[in-house]
Amino acid sequence: MTKFFALASLVFLVACGGGGYKSADRYARVSAPSTASGPISRACMASDRKARSSQLCGCIQAVANMSLSSRDQSLAASFYRDPQKAQDIRQSDNPNNERFWKKYREYADTSEQICG
Repeated sequence: MTKFFALASLVFLVACGGGGYKSADRYARVSAPSTASGPISRACMASDRKARSSQLCGCIQAVANMSLSSRDQSLAASFYRDPQKAQDIRQSDNPNNERFWKKYREYADTSEQICG
């Protein structure tokens, strides 16, 4: 499970859009539903990661729905197919990529707290 979230950190690096920056503490006590579907859930289920399950992928998607814009979710989902893309964005000096990475890290941390 730890390996999954380490990879997820590279693969899911996205977070809140539109509604402003959302703290992991805000959602840490919320139990995310495991039935959410969306781009991240689909990418998670299509991956070859051993820890994937409909419950885990649905939970991760539910956290994304609470904290990421649709655009950010699509970008984060693309990391499953191309982990190097996540590294490129993380290491970029582009201000938009830096903002995205900050949101994504918050999302990844929140997902780990809620979905464990």
